[in-house]
Amino acid sequence: MNPSPPWPPPAAPCPDHWPALLNRLSQAVGRESLLSSAAEREAYGRDNTGCRHLPWAVVLAENRQQVEQTLRLCHEAAVPVIPRGAGTGNVGGALAVQGGVVLSLQRMNRIVEISVADRLAVVEPGVIHADLQARLRPHALCWPPDPSSSRSCSIGGNLAMCAGGPHAVHYGVTRDWVLGLEAVLADGRLFRTGGRTSKGVVGYDMTRLLIGSEGTLAVITQATLKLAPKPEARRLVRALFPSVAEATRGVCALMAEGEPPAAIEFLDASALDLLRQSGAVSLPAEGRAMLLLEVTGSHAHIQSLTDATLQRLSRFACLELLQAGAEEATTLWAARYALSPTLKKLAPRRINEDVVVPVSRLPELMEGLAEIARKSQIPIVNFGHAGNGNIHVNLLVDPANSPQMAAVNPTLEQVFRLVLALDGSLSGEHGVGIQKQAFLPWEVDPVALMLQQRIKAAFDPQAILNPGKIFPAQ
Repeated sequence: MNPSPPWPPPAAPCPDHWPALLNRLSQAVGRESLLSSAAEREAYGRDNTGCRHLPWAVVLAENRQQVEQTLRLCHEAAVPVIPRGAGTGNVGGALAVQGGVVLSLQRMNRIVEISVADRLAVVEPGVIHADLQARLRPHALCWPPDPSSSRSCSIGGNLAMCAGGPHAVHYGVTRDWVLGLEAVLADGRLFRTGGRTSKGVVGYDMTRLLIGSEGTLAVITQATLKLAPKPEARRLVRALFPSVAEATRGVCALMAEGEPPAAIEFLDASALDLLRQSGAVSLPAEGRAMLLLEVTGSHAHIQSLTDATLQRLSRFACLELLQAGAEEATTLWAARYALSPTLKKLAPRRINEDVVVPVSRLPELMEGLAEIARKSQIPIVNFGHAGNGNIHVNLLVDPANSPQMAAVNPTLEQVFRLVLALDGSLSGEHGVGIQKQAFLPWEVDPVALMLQQRIKAAFDPQAILNPGKIFPAQ
């Protein structure tokens, strides 16, 4: 992996026939839906990575027909198309790394249907995650995936990257909560997968294939989502430990015995220091790791479930073990969700990885990360969804510090080798994009990689759909 510099890389040149295509696009989607000036395109050339890749143009699609027309025209002209949602991605998955047209779906933001009887919602890809949850609340329903960027990320982005979140330990990830899709191929042809039923085994599971494909196979224009009852009651348990080792032992025990909590969030010593500095909560200085555990259930049983969780943790060396009040729980969750943006302010550059290992290997992962940080002299802050073994590993670096920057790639390689040695995966929820593609062969065996590339070729023979993502450069 080569972390991209904050300055712009050389722009991909437009082909000679570009002016003619731009004119055809304008006629097809309307001039008001086509952005072509440098100033207009700038906002669509970045994401959370800090990388900058300016597209040649941006289409602001308002309906499926405009998506079809854009793809058909670009396919005929062999020009790349990059689907984009809200731009909150962490791996460069929606950047125009080879130039081309960014196809923004942010205006396709209709909630088409909510069926309480069938517990499903039909939505367009530009719907903001939090807006969908707000619409479901009066029906006592929810869509279980809950990424930390819920207030700004789009459903289409959740589908493209197979988003997770704190409650994935209880509910699973995005692919577990999608019944069917409507999508458009690179050549503009429409097709549908799945349906409105929770069961269906006719043919290959194309729905799950598209989810997590990072916009490289097709452009999703509508999704039928499976809904769940919203828990009647929630309680938050806060457990503070004198060491990371003791905290991770607690996680292993919770996952191995009985029904686990709905969420198990882990914060290391550096993350706790941020909480202390924010004033969100008062914590003893000797606390070196903390677990936030959410227990959910009915009003009648929530306290007994919470007491059982407290009892299971009581045999570990907790410095503090308590049930948070409602106000404190809100504050703690807000502080947890604020960790990622807060880290951006602490160092000129943050490199955010989202590795995942089997829960039983968490103690080894955390021990290994501490040793890597010590040897590299690069500060590393770790927090994340411990119930899944999914840890966000944040390297805090300064691009002006040449020795430190020279150590970044070797440090990341050590992190990735450690994760794979522990039977883990290089990404639990962010995806591959451009940030991890060089390491794909480390995790995916040659035959599986060959099959994936054949699937890509079957969907997109000209390789115009989100090119330069996932697969290593040939």
